[in-house]
Amino acid sequence: MAKRDFYEVLEVERTASDAELKVAYRKAAMRWHPDRNPGDQAAEANFKEINAAYDCLKDADKRAAYDRFGHAAFEQGGMGGGGPRGAGPDMSDFMSDIFDSFFGGGGGQGRGRSSSGRERGADLRYNMEITLEDAFAGKTAQIRIPTSLACEACSGTGAKPGSKPRQCATCGGAGKVRASQGFFLMERTCPTCQGRGEVIDDPCDACGGAGRITKERTLEVAIPAGVEDGTRIRLSGEGEAGLRGGPSGDLYIFLSLEDHALFQRDGADLYCRVPIAMTTAALGGSFEAPTIDGGRTRVKIPEGTQSGMQFRLRGKGMPILRSKDFGDMYIQAVVEIPQKLSRKQRELLEAFAAEESEANHPESTGFFSRVKEFFGGA
Repeated sequence: MAKRDFYEVLEVERTASDAELKVAYRKAAMRWHPDRNPGDQAAEANFKEINAAYDCLKDADKRAAYDRFGHAAFEQGGMGGGGPRGAGPDMSDFMSDIFDSFFGGGGGQGRGRSSSGRERGADLRYNMEITLEDAFAGKTAQIRIPTSLACEACSGTGAKPGSKPRQCATCGGAGKVRASQGFFLMERTCPTCQGRGEVIDDPCDACGGAGRITKERTLEVAIPAGVEDGTRIRLSGEGEAGLRGGPSGDLYIFLSLEDHALFQRDGADLYCRVPIAMTTAALGGSFEAPTIDGGRTRVKIPEGTQSGMQFRLRGKGMPILRSKDFGDMYIQAVVEIPQKLSRKQRELLEAFAAEESEANHPESTGFFSRVKEFFGGA
């Protein structure tokens, strides 16, 4: 049975950071842990698969090897050869490729550059601020970004139309030259082509031989419902164009959420502070509270409600990303003390105060009793 991709196992993108990998691992491990699924063989197999994936991807060297060669990087013979581990030409080639990948040596071309001098374009970052309502419902946003695009005049080759780059005679297209120095074989970037492996004799007038030009363009970004502050969206191939026909980089959209006038967010849950009249808190009643979808919901409160008490409204929070579930909304009551009393109101309150007993204020009665005990009953 073919092994699943480690990134698929942890349900993360290949560009996930170490912190994102850790969060995904903990979530998956908690879900499939044998203690939470007693007797479930499938859950046990998933748990082992999750641990194997995280053990590989949390190690920078193992992850780099896996990104390049997949599961073959850790099979017998290094790259799937039939010989024993560490023996045979397959393993030698594998280790040579690993060395080239990290250090650009051994005749390799280094990261982002091919033997034809084509270089991968840089990744770009775009910071976008959205409202809490946008995060709730999702949206399609348009952004304008200045970026490098492949030159249309030369089709990204950098050479004038009608001509084409020629292979560098100094390095033979390798981009590097070697020279013996005693017992050592030294390798350095070709001084003629600057490591590109080719030379442009007649550069394109539009791009000056770079193979790309800078323009401003408009892109549409689909923001899914349930995104949180700091969510990263990757647009593959929408970054800077590569040099001389090389592949484009990626564009990363980093989302931040504006502060909301009514709601505070904690994951998928929402919190809303609602002031209520002192009489309503004492006698009980109901009021209408706003919801993030633009509607209202009626909240009933019991008599004797204290300031700070919370009331849970199930399913009235934020949608959970890539799920049909919703978080909850918590209404926090803030008892408002009346101000600017009329003479009649003052008289009524004074009459109420005259009839008060300890049973009306159990919290304050208990508190001052403890204070009295603290000072030795004085």
